[in-house]
Amino acid sequence: MPRTTDRDDTLLCHLGTHPDDNHGIANPPVYHASTIHFPTLARLEEAGRDRFTGVTYGRYGTPTTFAFEEAVAMLSGADKAMALPSGLAAIAVALTTFLKAGDHLLMTDSVYEPVRKLCDKILAAQGILTDYYDPTIGAGIAALMRGNTRIVYVESPGSLTFEVQDIPAIAAAAHGRGAVVVADNTWASPLFGKPMNLGADLVLESATKYVAGHSDVMIGFIAMRDAEYEAVKRQGHGLGYGAAPDDCYLALRGLRTMGVRLRRHQETALALARWLGGRPEVEHVIHPALPDHPGHDLWRRDFTGASGLFSVVLKPMPRPALAAMLEGMRLFAMGYSWGGYESLILPVDPAAVRTARPWTMPGPVLRIHAGLEDPDDLIADLSLGFERLQRSGLHA
Repeated sequence: MPRTTDRDDTLLCHLGTHPDDNHGIANPPVYHASTIHFPTLARLEEAGRDRFTGVTYGRYGTPTTFAFEEAVAMLSGADKAMALPSGLAAIAVALTTFLKAGDHLLMTDSVYEPVRKLCDKILAAQGILTDYYDPTIGAGIAALMRGNTRIVYVESPGSLTFEVQDIPAIAAAAHGRGAVVVADNTWASPLFGKPMNLGADLVLESATKYVAGHSDVMIGFIAMRDAEYEAVKRQGHGLGYGAAPDDCYLALRGLRTMGVRLRRHQETALALARWLGGRPEVEHVIHPALPDHPGHDLWRRDFTGASGLFSVVLKPMPRPALAAMLEGMRLFAMGYSWGGYESLILPVDPAAVRTARPWTMPGPVLRIHAGLEDPDDLIADLSLGFERLQRSGLHA
């Protein structure tokens, strides 16, 4: 059995396995269940009183669910975790657990775009006010706190533009006013980032990405301390959420190889970022692990590695030139999500989703996920893409 003193790579191999409970089987099997049978009236009544302990009803979890939750909780430095059907479900549960009508939410301006829709539509309709703040604000967030501020939400690095946030400074200011700090740690995964050690109260991830790692699972989780667990579980179950046992099984399977996968993603992404930095078509490379990134010092302080996701800003060009580059890619696919084994390239528009800190760079932005292919083959694919761009005769 793993110990809390074991290093993360060891934990990845052994957390949530429990072979003694499953006839010696190395991986916990997939338990499909809706109805659970109870042998006595006393056991039935006990389950009705406390649905957070043991197997009581399929939506509340099976041994497969609990194995996944145990693993990601320990990896995140938390006491408990709750598995949910997606990363956005995890975000929705975390926010609505602690917010009610009349409350105020401080949300980083660099947040994952669907969260803005959640805040501006669903939470706003419930009488919850959201203000977006500059992700680089640090301790200055104290000036934005109100008497009714209940949550400060961080995502570091930020989606699309990869600002690294000073979570300890933000957490100190938030806790000084009684607010809860919720952190999205999807970019780093529990292997390279542990926001709970930096002051976050709840940490959530889209485990669809690096934890599952194979572009075929939708799952998320919230990691938390014992003090927040009951409230979060009641909210999640009350909203009808329950992670599918097959997805928990596949996410557990992904954990076993996440260490080697994530280091390969990191290595390849840095090779691509450095190569792209020398291309004449590229205006700027946005990668926290590069020394010229504005948040590089914070990244070095707070993270133990970098994942495979970063962005590049191209020099201004007409849309047909960009299409000529992207539509002929052999290895890079255009697609949403990331964190899987394959490389992705996606044109994005940060200006359309920023309000507190406007995006002013004029050229197109490409978000790149470095997959597990050979880096030289990926560079060759990008090189041919730039050749198509040049041949289009439309490069500005």
